[in-house]
Amino acid sequence: MVVLLGLIPLCGPALAAHPNPSGSSAGHSLRANLAWQIALERVGFSPGVLDGTIGRKTESATREFQRVRGLPVTGRLDAGTAAALAVNPDSCTTTYTVLIPDVADVAPLPTDWIEKSRRTRLAFESLEALIAEKFHCTRGLLHRLNPGADFARLAAGDVVVVPAVGDTFTAPAADQLEINLAEKIVRVLNRERKLVALFHCSIAKDKEKRPSGEARVVSITQEPSYSFDPKMWPEVKNVDRKLMIPPGPRNPVGRCWIGLNLPGYGIHGSPAPEMIGKTGSHGCFRLTNWDALRLAKMIRPGAKVKFLS
Repeated sequence: MVVLLGLIPLCGPALAAHPNPSGSSAGHSLRANLAWQIALERVGFSPGVLDGTIGRKTESATREFQRVRGLPVTGRLDAGTAAALAVNPDSCTTTYTVLIPDVADVAPLPTDWIEKSRRTRLAFESLEALIAEKFHCTRGLLHRLNPGADFARLAAGDVVVVPAVGDTFTAPAADQLEINLAEKIVRVLNRERKLVALFHCSIAKDKEKRPSGEARVVSITQEPSYSFDPKMWPEVKNVDRKLMIPPGPRNPVGRCWIGLNLPGYGIHGSPAPEMIGKTGSHGCFRLTNWDALRLAKMIRPGAKVKFLS
């Protein structure tokens, strides 16, 4: 097994009290922040892509969790919130060994749409991108957890320090979605209209393409293909016919499509997870791939979707 130079075994017992060799306050802050974000994600209140930095998304998810649990709504990690979330900085990281199937799921990503249509799968552009998505984090966080590591030279057998995200979330049944266009947040409600999950999304840049009122879920497809219509992409000049774009994590709608009864509209994954929360889609609602797959386990065709502005 090849171990990357410069990796910090943050999860080892000998370093449990020291997040980095110097035991610096910066390292402690990173672990504390990451543990907070992981704990939120574990209970279904997404802090956005894990980055170890507390910002608007983490604070809004914290406020929603506090509101549901009857805690003081501050958006901050006070003692009561930390206890309710079971935040544990000592177990917020683990190690991951790059596998041969990981290497097989990496291929150069074409930018030309015709070239994309000729592929059988739109795989990850790099092992770094694959690992970041597998562990729900930014590439920047991977570099902070693995100082000195050369991610361009990753290979099967290499060991990387990663967030300990796991998959312990038990998806509750959802009856309704509320998409707040101003906040760029999808709220998931159960039959009693109680908030059971929260996800951050991207919305259309063009306000005229943002839907209003209500809609319903009509279909849920994992690993979807994408029908590329050049009429919907006026910036693309070299395509004069519809193309079928193959599935994969870098498909334009990611790894999951939740279709609505509005022609052409859906809630779906994304080939660019670090862009979630910004405007810029062609009208649909983008989630990270992992959030889209999680939502697909909660929702069913027929569920109501309300758009709030």
